[in-house]
Amino acid sequence: MDWSVKGDYAENCNCDIVCPCIYLQPASMGPCHAMLIWDIKEGHCDDVKLGGLKVAAFLQAGAPALTEGNCTLALYIDENASDEQEEAIKKLWGGEGGGHLGVIAGLVSNLVGVKKAKIECDITGVDKTLKIEGAGGWAMSAIANADGKIAHCESHPLEVNPGTGGVDINKTTSQEYNDFGLEWNTKSDRVGLSGKFAYQP
Repeated sequence: MDWSVKGDYAENCNCDIVCPCIYLQPASMGPCHAMLIWDIKEGHCDDVKLGGLKVAAFLQAGAPALTEGNCTLALYIDENASDEQEEAIKKLWGGEGGGHLGVIAGLVSNLVGVKKAKIECDITGVDKTLKIEGAGGWAMSAIANADGKIAHCESHPLEVNPGTGGVDINKTTSQEYNDFGLEWNTKSDRVGLSGKFAYQP
């Protein structure tokens, strides 16, 4: 399978700032709950073009440390995807093409569902938002270092976006999810990560 996808990535979870998961430590609030978004700017799977589409997910870890696996996942595919694009995304995020997406898929033992949905996101500025119609969303903002620049973490071992310069650190102010019999809603400040991504076999 010849494929590559790249663009902008963001997620939030129920961990404190800074998220211990990125250093392969147990989540600070019990098993990790996270909502993720990949805004694909360029990409293909064989001859199927994927640029301009969005993919989102809700993930619930099965153990205190995310990398122990046994995760539950709900996957959301951009409602604008054609049938061919939808099948290509299912293959890639299902791990069939290997690479980093294969690593993510390898942590999942319970795929509760895959559906097309309206996905709206704004994740490149200081303030970031995600909305998955019929499922939930979040809002978060970048936090600053002492020098006023956005807090950033490079070379962390979790490598949610390997080879693209690490992640910015954000503070989530709202997050909610309710779909596939899973529910998550917390009003307290939590952590969010964001940055570029580039995946390939």
